[in-house]
Order: sequence, then structure tokens, then C-alpha cells
Amino acid sequence: VMQRPVISGWDAVVDYCHTVMAHREVEQFRVLYLDRKNVLIADEEQPGGTVDHVTVYPREIVKRALELNASSLILVHNHPSGDPTPSAADIAMTRQIAEAAQTLGMTVHDHLVIGKSREQSFRASGLL
Repeated sequence: VMQRPVISGWDAVVDYCHTVMAHREVEQFRVLYLDRKNVLIADEEQPGGTVDHVTVYPREIVKRALELNASSLILVHNHPSGDPTPSAADIAMTRQIAEAAQTLGMTVHDHLVIGKSREQSFRASGLL
């Protein structure tokens, strides 16, 4: 996935995220930081996941995007339970990140929740 257009290769992004996250026993939150041409700048895992929770700080995600000169983001996290249905906390946190990013001229393209055998896209579900 590194150094390839991310949005034009959406299936590759989903496959990559499934490979890296679908079968983890703890919740993991990753941010894919992209440049203006949607080329991956960095794929960074947020620390501190447990079996059913990972702490995400919207301020730190946007701060890191500024440090990397990212133009857009793709948020990704897994649900070890296997069910990729977003929680109310997932939805609220995503909105906070999207609003903060938009204020600074960045876009959150999507937030993917990875389950064992399928994923759920916030964008496709109308949540973003």
C-alpha cells in the first residue's frame, strides 16, 4: 500500500486493513495519512488497545496530520468481536476528528470498522 494512490485502489486498502487487523484479539485504531494525490504518507497505530476499547485523541490525530503535511486521512479500527457495526462512541469520535480536520483544510475520506469477515464504511453507511 505504501507509495501508491490509496483512493483509486480502495480494494487494496480494505484488503490491507483486513490482513493487518481482522484477527487481532485487542482493539486497534490506525490512521492512514495521505498527501494531496492520496498517496500514503504514513500508516500509524494509536497505542493502548484492549479487548473492547482503544483510546483515541482527536487532537493528537489532527496534530500529527499537520506534522506530516497530510491533506486527508482514512481512519480504521477493528472490532475483535467480529461485528463491524460502529458504536455511538465510534460515531461521535469520528465526527470530532472530521470536524477538526475540516477546520484545518483536511478531509477524512472514511472510517472503516474491520470485523472478522467484513468491514463497515462510515462513508458508505452515511455516517460521514
